[in-house]
Amino acid sequence: MTVDQARPRVRRLRSTRTGWTALVVVAALVVGGGLLYDAAAVRTGHRARPWRAETADRLATLHLDDPVVLVSAGAAVLLGVLLLGLAVAPGMRRWLALRQPGAVIDRAGVAALLTRRAGELDGVDGVRIKVRRSRTKVTAGGSADPAEVQRELRAELARVPLAGENRLDVRTGKVRR
Repeated sequence: MTVDQARPRVRRLRSTRTGWTALVVVAALVVGGGLLYDAAAVRTGHRARPWRAETADRLATLHLDDPVVLVSAGAAVLLGVLLLGLAVAPGMRRWLALRQPGAVIDRAGVAALLTRRAGELDGVDGVRIKVRRSRTKVTAGGSADPAEVQRELRAELARVPLAGENRLDVRTGKVRR
């Protein structure tokens, strides 16, 4: 059995905002690229494209209370609100993918599960756990045997059906609160 057969490839979780962000970026690149091309053409001695000359003439004659100006300003505000919403929308960083397609678990849930199990072990006075996508770091305080703590926490982590491999690093030392 090869490594590829033993472990299926895990697809990275994508937020729903990814598609909208890509759409806005592509639109901005197309519009900006067209404007940049025309500005470069004018700077090199060519005539401006007819749409640019017409737009410049029209903008020179419009007033601020003109419906075209108001609609354009409203569209710019809506685009700004959309971009702001995309910027503050929650992503998928706090979730870990499970083996079942589409299923996820919160990293804090995995940390709480391991914290509860470590608290049940003899000699563990305190524990600090940091769960990442491919590695979990555990710092256990107390007189417990690190190998025993690692064995128990590895068994507990194996009960969680994570889609990807999650390496467990257990260290002993002072636990800062």
